[in-house]
Formats: sequence, C-alpha cells, structure tokens
Amino acid sequence: MDLTIFFSPIEESIYEKISSNTSFYKSIKAYGEKMPDYKGAHIALFGIKEVRGTHSNTGAAHGPDEIRKKLYQLKKGTGAYNIVDLGNLNPGIDLDETFIRISEVCRILLEHNVLPVILGGTHDLDYGQYRSYEDMNKLVSFLNVDAFLDLDDSKESPFSKQHIHKILLHEPNYLFSYTHLAHQMYLIDPQAVTILEKLYFEAYRLGSIRTNIADMEPVVRNADMISFDVTSIRSSDAPGNANAQPFGLTGEEACQLCWYAGQSEKLSSIGFYEYNPEFDDVHNKTAAVIATMLWYFIEGFYHRKNERDFKSNDFMKYSVSMPVEPEVMTFYKSKFTEKWWMEVTPQHNNRYSRNSIVPCSYNDYQTATKGEIPERYINALAKLI
Repeated sequence: MDLTIFFSPIEESIYEKISSNTSFYKSIKAYGEKMPDYKGAHIALFGIKEVRGTHSNTGAAHGPDEIRKKLYQLKKGTGAYNIVDLGNLNPGIDLDETFIRISEVCRILLEHNVLPVILGGTHDLDYGQYRSYEDMNKLVSFLNVDAFLDLDDSKESPFSKQHIHKILLHEPNYLFSYTHLAHQMYLIDPQAVTILEKLYFEAYRLGSIRTNIADMEPVVRNADMISFDVTSIRSSDAPGNANAQPFGLTGEEACQLCWYAGQSEKLSSIGFYEYNPEFDDVHNKTAAVIATMLWYFIEGFYHRKNERDFKSNDFMKYSVSMPVEPEVMTFYKSKFTEKWWMEVTPQHNNRYSRNSIVPCSYNDYQTATKGEIPERYINALAKLI
C-alpha cells in the first residue's frame, strides 16, 4: 500500500545543515523529496501533530520535528541500520479519524515486520497504536510509562486524561496485560490503583523503580507495545510539558528503560508522547532527552539476540520442587545474556500459549528455591485462568 497519501514530508530546514556522514540522519532514509520504501525496513519512525485530545498541552503538535532536530544530529550507533522516517501523519477530520489512521499505518507496518516508533503529539494517540493490534489474532501486553494513570471516565475530561480507560474497555478485548510504570501516588486517585489490582494488572510507582531499576527489565521485556509519556520524567531533565512534575524518572533512567525495550524481541511498537516545545528551555533540553531515549532504544534493538527457542541449547533449564502447587516450577536462563524466564502452568486454551513463558529475574528464581511462589508467577497465572 502507498503510504504517501497519509503523510507529509519532513521540512528541509530540519536536516539541510547536517553534513556529517556519521550522523543519525545520514544513516537512515527520510521522507524529503520522496517517501522511502518501508517494506524490508527494521524500524519506521513517524510523527503525529495531533492535539485535539488535550485542553492544556496543544503545543505538543510541534514536538515531532523538534525531536528530529536533536535526533538527526546524533551519531549513528552500532548495527546495520535499516530505518525509515515516514514524515508526519496527516491528522483526520476529527480525533477518531486520526486514531483510525494511526492504527492503519501501524497495522501495515506490523504486517511487514516493521517496528513503528511514534513521535507525538498527545498521549491519547496510543489508543490508535493499541487498535493496530485488533486484527492480529493475539493477546497484547501493554506497558505504559506515565506519572499519571489517565483513567478518567468523565465526558468533560479531555481524551488525553481518559485514553487508558478507553483501552481497558475497548471491544473486542484483546488486552492480555496492562502494566503501569513510574506513577506518583500523590498525583493519582488511590482507587485507580485498586482497580488495576482487581484486574490483575500491575503498577510500579516511581519509588519502587528508583530502588532497583534492573528489576524493571523483565517487566519491560514482557511488553508487546509501550507508550511513554514525557510527564514521567522530572522537570529538571524534561521541562517541555504542560504537566511537568518536579519529581520523576531521570533522563538516564528513561534511557535505561528504552534500552531494555529495544532489546526485547517481543516488543513490536513504541510511542513517545506529550512533548511540548513551548515549555522547553532555550536549548530544547527535553527534545534532546527524548532523542537520546530513541537512540538507546534503537541501539538496544540492534543488540537483540532472538531468544525465543527455549528448547535449544542456548538455554539452561532449572526445575525447582515446591512444597505447594505447582509441584515443580521451571525456569530458563539464557547462556548469552543471562536473562531469565519462568514457565507458568500451561492452560488448555491455546489463546494463552504465547504468554505461558514469562520474563522474570534471578530474584524470582531465588524466591522459588526458598519454597515461596514468586509474585510475578501469581500475577501471570491469574491472567491465564
């Protein structure tokens, strides 16, 4: 399908002064005079200048191009880049039409095994990102990084404050798991977390991430799609947002999460939302932070090891006898990356088969050797029943 009808080319002023052959821009194919061929590409970037889902952060329409200005000037990382930048998606006549266009573009890319990287625009655009999986005939694990939960259900609330509520209620339901990272308890309704827990979804507050960010690697590795709101990054590192908060992830922690995301073979799309240049500093610091996050995501992508065949000799298998059900817990450890997975009691429903071996940590294995069932196992099993 010719995607040109959906997109506008990138303004020449963004890249015309970049001369270094080692720059990121010179290592990709971007939509300038001609739309690049997305078929066969590994990653496809595209921006969305859509802000009708917000009342307070309309300047986010200018975010994608400001991110490009920083990203294009970075140096190319390792790996044989096969990346295209499709330009900016033309918004629809209304917000619903924009969601349809996002889902259609992402669906086409996913069908050609191309990973979409979305540059927003407001956070509600991840609703279109999520809907692209509707006809994939598989259940989706969704990871959201945000200081807020965006679970409002009031008709008066802008869509950017209720998009997660819309995703949770979307029909047909193909959401297998929802995980929230980096929320701040004093910014959200405590009942919202209770709702997630009742649905066997997971939420990790900022403090728990800060204690040991390495524990988040299995959480990130389990996601099919990621939605990253810049509001989750503290204002001293990312002031470019109408809802910027004094506390949050550091820029380095955000880059670490993106590195984990890039490395995950399961992840098939990611979006970065809510950057508003109108609130940024004179150096466009926030754009530089997001560009670096993108760089680390892409670097992680080109370090993927294709670790999916747990029956191969690339894995060590550990069986742990338990004093309670299940009688035996099975763990797998990669000989190359030393990452861990655990097998959840298989269910008869084949719909859940791809989710029956879940990422975990060495700490989960240690917990099992003490005769205790890891909390990660309990949560995974609850979703399979």
